[in-house]
Parts: sequence; structure tokens; C-alpha cells
Amino acid sequence: MAKIKKGDQVIVIAGKEKGKQGTVLSVSNDRVMVEGLNLVKKHQKPNRATGAEGAVVTQEASLHISNVAVFNATTQKADRVGYQTIEGVKTRVYKSNGESVAVAK
Repeated sequence: MAKIKKGDQVIVIAGKEKGKQGTVLSVSNDRVMVEGLNLVKKHQKPNRATGAEGAVVTQEASLHISNVAVFNATTQKADRVGYQTIEGVKTRVYKSNGESVAVAK
């Protein structure tokens, strides 16, 4: 079960984008799409049916979920996430200080 959710602020902890931060756009299986990170060039073919012209498009590619960690704004560092039941509600909390993880939507 992935502990990183859509809308989380994450920091890249490994790879060519190490140290950069961004917001999670989507999570699928073991891959995450992070806004503005891991940009790749895609050669787009022209499509006569839709009238789209051919071009070189820059877009985000996915990162493996193990290469990102949730960013804790309080400590200004990457942090691990766990679950606690608070008043009968299962919530995500930071492992370092036990604070609740707030998802910006």
C-alpha cells in the first residue's frame, strides 16, 4: 500500500532530480508523476484527423515511488509516513514528530 497520495508535497531522494521538490499529480502502482520534475522530450506525430501539428513536446515522466519521500514542512526534510487511529479515524502521520500529514488540494 502506497503511503504517498495525490496532492502530497514530495522531495526526490535519488536519481538525476535528487533534492528537488514538487507536488504529486498521480500515483499508479509503484510509479508517481511529480509536477515539473523528470521532464522528457516526446516527438509528437502530426494528426490530420484532429489537425494537430507535429512537434517536440516536453512533458513529465513518472518516477519510481521509492525515489521520492513526503516533505515535512515543519522540519524542512524528507520524512516517512505511518498510520495512526485518532478518535476512530485512520490518519497519516509523520514518523519523526507524529504530526498529521495535511494534503493540499
